[in-house]
Amino acid sequence: MVNEARVRRIGDRIQQELSLVLQRKVADTRLAMVTVTAVDVDRELAYATIYITALGEEDRMNEVLRALEGARGYLRRELAARVRLRSFPQLRFRWDFSQERGARIDELLDILKSERAGGEGETGEG
Repeated sequence: MVNEARVRRIGDRIQQELSLVLQRKVADTRLAMVTVTAVDVDRELAYATIYITALGEEDRMNEVLRALEGARGYLRRELAARVRLRSFPQLRFRWDFSQERGARIDELLDILKSERAGGEGETGEG
């Protein structure tokens, strides 16, 4: 097993290198404007879970994930050549919903704030 700091550094490096590979080496148009938002590597370095998002949001989710699954072997080879590890982790791709969740939370907070502001005015008049 590897310590947490090293696992985090490996994940960060995989994220940087994968972003470069997707920008410069992948010709698949389905992977245009894809952003790697995070990479979680398990402590055994067996799996790297890669969180992605893309312009067009959820409309493109299935096509982007299918394209990444199809390119998994190529991407793993490219990354293994750039990030030297004894055994390179298997890649798993997941859609990152955190931006949508964050936007929804902001929307709900704005609604609560406006309701609270409206409710205070009513109680002050009575």
